[in-house]
Amino acid sequence: MTDHALLLVNLGSPASPSVADVRRYLDQFLMDPYVVDLPWPLRRLLVSLILIKRPEQSAHAYGSIWWDEGSPLVVLTRRLQTAIRPYWPHGPVEIAMRYGQPALPEVLARLAAQGVRQVTLAPLYPQFADSTVTTVIELAKQTIDEHKLPLQMRVLTPFYDDPSYIEALADSARPYLDQGYDHLLLSFHGLPERHLKKLFPKGTRHDLRAAQCCVGASPEVRAVCYRGQCLATAAAVAKQLGIADGKWSVSFQSRLGRDKWIEPYTENRLDELGKAGVKKLLVMCPAFVADCIETLEEIGMRGSEQFVEAGGQELVLVPCLNDDAHWAQVLAGLCERA
Repeated sequence: MTDHALLLVNLGSPASPSVADVRRYLDQFLMDPYVVDLPWPLRRLLVSLILIKRPEQSAHAYGSIWWDEGSPLVVLTRRLQTAIRPYWPHGPVEIAMRYGQPALPEVLARLAAQGVRQVTLAPLYPQFADSTVTTVIELAKQTIDEHKLPLQMRVLTPFYDDPSYIEALADSARPYLDQGYDHLLLSFHGLPERHLKKLFPKGTRHDLRAAQCCVGASPEVRAVCYRGQCLATAAAVAKQLGIADGKWSVSFQSRLGRDKWIEPYTENRLDELGKAGVKKLLVMCPAFVADCIETLEEIGMRGSEQFVEAGGQELVLVPCLNDDAHWAQVLAGLCERA
């Protein structure tokens, strides 16, 4: 059997919104050295402290967005799996999660047992970061090496500026723009600045707070500058949609801890826009391809409340690409080229 499998990998989710399951998930997630990049003893101490109160808070948030079918992120990734199958004739299409279930090592082992010998690994992250893309690739490599799995692996690289991806994003937003809006905010997941700086070539001087981050930077810097890639995605979407300068902006959400994270912060932008007279705010979250706690709860619920309290009238969350048919076809094409 020589099937060539496509393996879609997303971040993952707790098994349920119970405190115990959320604690188990957060422990696995935060103990990943690509997520909390501290030496093991310090990382263990920090994560143990976080796990005292955080699981209960997060369990409440997960409970507010949980579906009858399960975690929205996992359910939507499974729906994408179904949507992409007609466009991948080479073999099975599977999904895996970096944290939680279905676990990436177990899925790889199952594919090998089924006789699959080639796998295209597709981390479902448009922009590059060690804490998303690298950790998936390294775990897959480690699994194949340690268990001597007879698998050859190809990897989908970040596609933040691919024209077909930008077109799919723009098409998903257009119906919401057609209903009228005052401002479009493109909110990306944040990262500590040090996560980016440590990847830059030695001696590189790069301003991570510049409005035009990465413009004119070397290819080596652009390849690892998450903030620059996010800004490039946003600018391309705004151009595709024909949105004038001043009517759209970019921000970064989901900060954790006291480190300096990339700016501007979404919570600050929501306040600024509400106080500036923006009444109807559209928000897209292009760092995610499937709706999840960061989009549905952090933006759709808490962010909406914050914006209204700041003086706005309505925040409309534009859904992620999820299992959109156009997006499934685009993703299949990206994986085909990989």
